[in-house]
Amino acid sequence: MKVANKLHQFFIRVPSPMYLGIAVLIFAASNSVTRKIVEIGENHAINGRNPISLCNVLFVGNICALGLMTLIFYQDWQRPTLKALTRKDWISLTITGILSGAIAPALIFAALGQTNVTNIVLIGRIEPILTLLLGVLLLGSRVDFWAIAGSLISLAGVIVTAVLGSSSQMMTMGGFQIGTGETFVAIAAIVGSIATVVGKLQLQSIPLGIFTIYRNILGTVFFFLLANLLYGPHHFAEVLSPFLWQWMIIYAAVIVVTGQLCWLAGLKNATITELNLASLLNPIAAIIMGYLILGEAPTLAQYLGGSLLFVGMIFGFVGNLYQAKINRSLVNPNPRDAMETAIGFRGV
Repeated sequence: MKVANKLHQFFIRVPSPMYLGIAVLIFAASNSVTRKIVEIGENHAINGRNPISLCNVLFVGNICALGLMTLIFYQDWQRPTLKALTRKDWISLTITGILSGAIAPALIFAALGQTNVTNIVLIGRIEPILTLLLGVLLLGSRVDFWAIAGSLISLAGVIVTAVLGSSSQMMTMGGFQIGTGETFVAIAAIVGSIATVVGKLQLQSIPLGIFTIYRNILGTVFFFLLANLLYGPHHFAEVLSPFLWQWMIIYAAVIVVTGQLCWLAGLKNATITELNLASLLNPIAAIIMGYLILGEAPTLAQYLGGSLLFVGMIFGFVGNLYQAKINRSLVNPNPRDAMETAIGFRGV
């Protein structure tokens, strides 16, 4: 008991920025780690098939994360709490579960097989821009000069990266040549922004544990059915491979659960400034992780697009600082809002 109490006291004393920093590093590494373990699987093929295929990573990783998340959030799944949810709540949960728990991750994983991590990180930054736009149109959110200017500059950076920096098979859209992988990322960003706005509209009163676990369950089932429909049941032929599960347990524990626990722990005493700083640093950390883990050096187009994105994010950061000074209630952000902050792909 004394050891447990000492550990509890130690974790309480850890500053919020440190927890946020660990979470940012973990989330930033998620794309690169995913690509790396898929490469490891290619070197350990079973019957000529990669046991750690991208589809297997998403499916089994979700199952492992579900088991760990259930241990953490099981107290939210009480009968009175579940009875309090309306049919409208369950419909909204289902919509966000399919969008953010299955479709968006599946598109990101598909993109990982088509283009490099740096492009995924940079083009994925279109999501906060779309979320801001949808927030204005559907939620009546008010935006200032800094937010508008930052979004426009960031959008220019996304376009530069998508058009000039493609590293995958090309397709024509509106007269422009754009890579298939980059297109998948852009669609995933659209889906993610829609899911975020739906969540803000309908799910504010639902406990985070119910939201997280239900999204995980629904996303896993929907993705499994969709993959079987598109590729056939043989697509998951190696899903019971012990080699796959060994890696996925580690992947889920570190990338998914530890990352989200550190994020939630950091939120307890975080200010909106610290949260926005974490959002600002995440894409930079993700590009660095891509270089350290995969050896992917940014191209000239990525440097140009990334520079525009960084300037846009600085504008948004300055705007948030200004708003935080005006409205002191922005200290200690809402956990649901903070969990949906644009910090990039979180593993599953």
